[in-house]
Parts: sequence; C-alpha cells; structure tokens
Amino acid sequence: MLSSSVSAMLRAGLFGFLALTGVVSDVAAQTLPADVNKAALQSATARGNLDHSLARFSAGEKATVAFMGGSITEMNGYRPMVMQDLQTRFPDTEFQFVNAGIASTCSHTGAFRLPTDVLAFKPDLLLVEFAVNDDQDAGHSFAEALRGMEGVVRSAKTQLPEMDLVMVHFVNQGMLGLVQKDQVPTSIAAHETVADHYGVSTCNVAVELAKRIESGESSWKTYGGVHPQAPGNRIAADLVAKVMDQHGYPELKTPSSPKVHVASQAGDSKQLPAAIDPSSYASGRFLPANQVELGTGWSLLQPNWSQIAGGFRDRYGMQKLFVADSAGAELAFSFTGTAVGLFVLAGPDAGAVEVSVDGKPWKRVELYHRFSRGLHYPRTIVLQSGLPHQKHDVKLRVAAESHPSSKGQAVRVLHFTAS
Repeated sequence: MLSSSVSAMLRAGLFGFLALTGVVSDVAAQTLPADVNKAALQSATARGNLDHSLARFSAGEKATVAFMGGSITEMNGYRPMVMQDLQTRFPDTEFQFVNAGIASTCSHTGAFRLPTDVLAFKPDLLLVEFAVNDDQDAGHSFAEALRGMEGVVRSAKTQLPEMDLVMVHFVNQGMLGLVQKDQVPTSIAAHETVADHYGVSTCNVAVELAKRIESGESSWKTYGGVHPQAPGNRIAADLVAKVMDQHGYPELKTPSSPKVHVASQAGDSKQLPAAIDPSSYASGRFLPANQVELGTGWSLLQPNWSQIAGGFRDRYGMQKLFVADSAGAELAFSFTGTAVGLFVLAGPDAGAVEVSVDGKPWKRVELYHRFSRGLHYPRTIVLQSGLPHQKHDVKLRVAAESHPSSKGQAVRVLHFTAS
C-alpha cells in the first residue's frame, strides 16, 4: 500500500497534468480519486488541525477571524452565527472579525485580493467559500476553479503559515440536483481536491441539505435559496461547529449533525506540498496604481455614477477606477509572475479589451457578462495565465467592437491583477 504522502503526490501530479491539458474541465464524482470523492460526498470532513487558532482563542486575549467569499459571506447569514458560536466557546477572548465577502466574486477575485482584504489583518482563522460563485457567476471549469481556490489556500499558507483554514461549500439548485444523484458539482470537486491536498477541513452544505431533504427534515424552500435564510445558514454554522469539535475546540451544544468524516492527517505538516497546478494564482495580488502608464483616452477617476445607466453597489461608489471608452485607448504596465488580469466593473455599456504580452499578437477579451445588463457587475478576468515566471510587459487597449448586448465601449478597472 502506498503511504499517504506518496498517494498525495501522485494525485497532485495527476490533477496538475489533467488541469493543464483541459481533460478535467467538467468533472463528476467518478473522475475524482476515491478518497477525495468520499470526502466530497460527506457533510463535513476534518483534515489537518486547527491547533493555532485553538491556542490563540484559548489564551483569552485578542484574536482575529476572517471570512472570505461572495454575497453568502458578505450578508448577515452563516458568518454572524459562527461569530456568536466562537464567542460562546471562548467568552474571555476579544475577537476581531473581518468580513471579506464581496457579492458576485469568485475564487479568482479571492486569490488576487487575499493579501489586501484578508492577510493584512493577520487572522488566526480563515473561513472561505466560493463554490456557488465559481459555479453560477464565473462558470469556471474544474481547472479554473482549482486555480482560484489553490491560489487562495497556497497563498494563505505561504504568507501566514500558522493561520488555520476551514472551507465551506454552499449550494444552488443545479448543484443540489447533482449532489442528490451522488455526483460532485464541478466547483466543489475542484475545491475538495485543493482541500485534500493541503489538509484543509471542509463543510459541505450541499451534501447536508440533500440528506435533510431526502429524510423530509428540510426543503429547498426552507433552506432559503441561493442566499440561505436562517435555517440554511444554521446548517452551515453547525457544520463549522462540528469540524471545530472534531479538532478539539471547547464543546458547543448544537443540534445533532452527521458524524464528521476524518480524512488523512497529512496536512499537519507546515511544509507545503508541491502545487497541484503550477499556474494557480498562489501569488495573486493587486498591482499598485502608480505602476500603470496611462495613455491618451485613459483616466484614473471616480465615475459620476448618477450620469451612467445601470445600478452599482455602494462599496464602489467612492472608488477611483481606471476608465476609458474610446476604441484604441491604450495603457501599459509590467509585472513579474505567470498570470495577469483585470478586476472590473462590467455594466450595460461594458466594452472589450485587447491585450498584448511581451509584444505578442493582440488577444481580444470580452468584459460584458450575462449579469451586466442592469448592473455594473464586479468580475475578475484573467487575460493570460501559464506564462513563464519572469518580468512581462503588458499593453492593453479598448477594442473597436463590443458585445452585441452592450450599449457602449466602456472599460472600468478597479485593479490590475497579477500572480
């Protein structure tokens, strides 16, 4: 029998190869290694340990917990419930809670904004969820969902190696239908692969809800939909509690939940395994604004949203953006790494861009999203990835033609991203 470490290395090599060749663009349960597949069909899986956060919280001093994800994290849902549960377990601890949820964003955005939005606070514990947004918002393939989530996890473990992580998978109706047929949705399959490789515990709300629906205890309506109501959020918080119980946290009396599946403890070591995909966004970051050379037609300004058609979220109202709306307007910047992209607001008038890296032929990239029709939709677009790890010179210009559904050629960039 292979040792767990050798087995993990073989799985890593297999998935790195398959992801890069595109063979596993949309996987179902049967294509996952047996142990990952088993965990992906469990309500909760304990891996590695939560020793650092347990020690910090038990000390009764100051500690920090961060929550990262999309609107499910940003809203007052499972996050405040977990916060309250932690305060109940550790009444003498002064907690700082960081809400790093941003509606509509996927794991790619998460990987690029992790240093500023999470790691800057030096949390002792991070809870992260992106399964729903990687599925329905970004529509990521297995390879791209893996690149994003590995980017989050590997970056976190590289920059704050003592910090503990817990991953939470929420669910939409399409994903639920797959789980009810004992299949693993693409985003959850990718995220579980990352969790297994790095020894991260997971809480699978999709599986737990399917079990409760089958037993007659719950329904999709009771759960509350894509943005869960209190019963659905309680399921998630209780699964987090069960994982914490398994890792030795002080007892928290919660409603009965399924037994926690205990996976290999290979993740206990602080030494990182080899990357599953060397092109994952594990060095994700926002590039400094002063690193961008603006050409004619580009400005760095706060848009006058009252004069622009389409809704926008308040968090962006006072921010300065890189803005252009005339074909051919060009800018330039350099970065060191393997991937480059844009974090944009793509609204009803969103255009397209053309990008050239290191003098190579221009490549056209569409900014308009199916949710852009009435909203200046926040999304990360990876312009190029899998580049040699070195310094690259990038030129970007506004394309002459827009998406057929767009009403303009506007390009509004919140941040230029690199990994």
